[in-house]
Amino acid sequence: MAKITLSHGSGGVETSKILEKLIFRKVPDDLKRVVGGLGIDFPDDAAAIPVGEQYIVVTTDSYTVNPPFFPETNIGGLAASGTINDVLMLGGKPIAAMDSIVVEEGFPEEDLRLIVDTMLDVLRSNGVAVIGGDFKVMPQGTIDNIVLNMVGIGIAKRLIVDKNLKPGDKIIISGPVGEHGAVILALQQGFRIEAEELKSDAKPLTDLMNIMIDRYIDYIHAARDPTRGGVSMALNDWAKSSNTVIVLDESKIPIKEVVRSYSEMLGIDPLALACEGVALLGVSAEAADDILREIRGLGYHEAEIIGEVKHSPRYSGTVLLRSVVGGFRILEPPRGELVPRIC
Repeated sequence: MAKITLSHGSGGVETSKILEKLIFRKVPDDLKRVVGGLGIDFPDDAAAIPVGEQYIVVTTDSYTVNPPFFPETNIGGLAASGTINDVLMLGGKPIAAMDSIVVEEGFPEEDLRLIVDTMLDVLRSNGVAVIGGDFKVMPQGTIDNIVLNMVGIGIAKRLIVDKNLKPGDKIIISGPVGEHGAVILALQQGFRIEAEELKSDAKPLTDLMNIMIDRYIDYIHAARDPTRGGVSMALNDWAKSSNTVIVLDESKIPIKEVVRSYSEMLGIDPLALACEGVALLGVSAEAADDILREIRGLGYHEAEIIGEVKHSPRYSGTVLLRSVVGGFRILEPPRGELVPRIC
């Protein structure tokens, strides 16, 4: 009998396959009445329910990161940030959230207080109201520390749907990739790290995406915060859903040297590591320079145009990486366990 493995929860190819097998192919067409999520031909991190001339954007996610505390924030800040970002990436303005906390018997009450306070601080500072939730305790040994599930709710006038990516579009990244994945991987491998050396990039992207939505939504054809599976998985999803080829310029992709070092030492491509405070955008070529200038002006100084979208029936659905020495290779979607319980 086939069994679930850690790789099924890593956000790569195995995750896509198990979701397709267990859920997506079994949902009748007459139940696919929402935009995003199960409402179109590919999964997204949020769904949108049309109500009159606008949409209610809804997202849900469970956070199981190990360890629950890491440089810069903790599972509470990660959960609040990730929930906000998933609403934003569909074009929604986050307005409310619900939380469900499952904690292990014996978990330190002070640690739980810090986690909850961090979660609430992030939501409050981004104008998101907590409108409900749930709290459960499991016997010691039946759950590992803490699991935090959140539901995010937002309002959108227009939606950003990733399959709308078009040949000629440019790919923009708002900052260095792989920081969250690198810090969690290093901690799981037992490395002692200093916060000033390596820290999670987990943060809400409200300041960035609100401007993008208000000023540039007509020019944004795809948006994603590349969490599990990283930039590699996100771009492979885009290429597949839009029937295009995405060509990346390796020399333009911002990666901090400390992230590159840990990745090389541990044998993982930084493009497959999770980012929790980075926006990946597919934008019209005509507006790309203006959008990049705007993003940098908002304080995202390391933002870059890292690639472009091409039409090629032969290679449709693939991502090509132009290396720093000039050759090309296919950037495969990540497979295997990668970094279990990364978010």
